[in-house]
Amino acid sequence: MIVLAVLWRYAVPPVKRAMDERREMVRRQIEESQQASKRLTEAEARYSQALAEARVEAAKIRETARADAQEIKDEMRQQAEQEVARIRERGEEQLAHQRDQIVREMRGELGKLAVTLAGRIVGESVADDARRAGTVDRFLDELQAMAAPGSGPESSTDSGANSSAGSSTGDGAVSVRNGRRRQ
Repeated sequence: MIVLAVLWRYAVPPVKRAMDERREMVRRQIEESQQASKRLTEAEARYSQALAEARVEAAKIRETARADAQEIKDEMRQQAEQEVARIRERGEEQLAHQRDQIVREMRGELGKLAVTLAGRIVGESVADDARRAGTVDRFLDELQAMAAPGSGPESSTDSGANSSAGSSTGDGAVSVRNGRRRQ
């Protein structure tokens, strides 16, 4: 018993103290482990949230880029269409100018041929300018009247001149519409 009492008095308190310290240290380690686990869970949640936000932001950026690309494409298409319209308009203006120039040239040439033909047919000279202009205008009006029912304005000077006035054979003779030749 004495040994037991000595042990109880001198050995048990330091062992008890060491065990209490050990227990306190284990409790603190468990507490720290729980806190670390909690912080890890919070960090994982923040990471997941940041990743989700980054994905949403990336999707927004992609959509914005697509919209910008579509807008640029539409703008370029509109500019190209405007350029095509401008080129087409300029081409039509050039064609109209060339057509007017050809019509003027054809009027002059047809006028000379008409005066010559009229002079041969009628047997009188149409040398003065007033008669010549009246004959040429009358002839061209008849050509346009003949060409109007069957074709558009482009062919009135081309096909009308060949079909109604005839063509020159090169030797001064002109073939007329009904097939007879006149000198």
